[in-house]
Amino acid sequence: MLRKNRLFTPGPTPLLPAAQTAMASFTAHHRTADFRALFQRVLVDMKEFIGTQNDVLVLACSGTGVMEASVSNLTSPGDKVLVLTAGKFGERWTGLAKAFGCNVDVLSVPYGQTFSLNDIRAKLTPDVRVVFVQATESSTGARHDIAGIAKIVRSNGDDTLLVVDAITGLGTTHLDVDGWGVDVIIGGSQKALMMPPGLAYCAVSDRAWRRMESTTSPRFYFDLRKERKSAAKGESAYTPATSLFAALGASLDFIRGIGKGDLAKGREGLVDNAEMCAAMTRAGVQALGLKLFADSPAAALTAVCSPDGIDSGKIVKEFRESFDAVVANGQGEMKGQLFRIAHIGYYDYLDTIGILGALEHVLARTSGTDVEYGTALRAAQGVYARGLSNKQQLIGA
Repeated sequence: MLRKNRLFTPGPTPLLPAAQTAMASFTAHHRTADFRALFQRVLVDMKEFIGTQNDVLVLACSGTGVMEASVSNLTSPGDKVLVLTAGKFGERWTGLAKAFGCNVDVLSVPYGQTFSLNDIRAKLTPDVRVVFVQATESSTGARHDIAGIAKIVRSNGDDTLLVVDAITGLGTTHLDVDGWGVDVIIGGSQKALMMPPGLAYCAVSDRAWRRMESTTSPRFYFDLRKERKSAAKGESAYTPATSLFAALGASLDFIRGIGKGDLAKGREGLVDNAEMCAAMTRAGVQALGLKLFADSPAAALTAVCSPDGIDSGKIVKEFRESFDAVVANGQGEMKGQLFRIAHIGYYDYLDTIGILGALEHVLARTSGTDVEYGTALRAAQGVYARGLSNKQQLIGA
């Protein structure tokens, strides 16, 4: 049979056709009025997409670049910081903070779990300068309680900043950035924005801008003050990824269309879509007798425990060989023990039904057990039908 390559990974994610077209056809030089108009429009729209009144910057780098920027701009060597880690990307915060000479206190919980707010409160002493956390830990499929964490951090006073890696969280999770008091929130182009990798962005609070005036960690390309100054003139400090900005403009227009002309409503619709597809996926895999890995599952992706005795790499390989579908293996210590199916961005009902149908065949071939075909699909259809009765809407291509 004909096979189409499809991504079901938590980044890169499926590309929006309009973004591909915009990227392929864009030729403007970055120091011209045409590009300045696009650049300024995108920065304004990104505020709506994130849901913030804070300054937004878009840089040519991966999400890890802006994670590094948040450390280098907000800390000085010797500063005490608190890292909340529950997976591979929480561990990245630890490595970044140590690289810049911070005194790193770590609150760690096992992969797949999330944090006790009381444990965070006990760790949060007045001398903690920054708290670093993920909104969604994409290595495990877990969602963290950013509202609860933010409330605790804000009660510690304005001298403690909260930095949230929401690279897979933005566009899949309802986040009240300003209302909760998040100081820096970070995203990436290859997730809910339906674009290739290459751009990362952040919204920065007034508290965080003030902190940058006194910190002493080295920075050059990732000096956010320099980017802010250039952005005020409609430019980036250094050569931007011009074609990716064109793609970003097209993606934001698509999201605005979901909201019938209202970008904020479009963002909410995009998140609701991810929540629906995630709920369908969870119901489908559980109907097949599989276990979810995360205690508090995210809408960005579903992490599924591999059946006993089966390396999840075998499942990932079978998806690729039989259907040319790419799902993700476990990361770090969970490699071989779980597989991850993402439902981020340009991903809809039919994608969900398709991957669950494929999963039934993959399980039959890799486990050697009988699978009642249609089991996962019936469960997912039930979730979808109940969602429609609750007036939840999915994305229309």
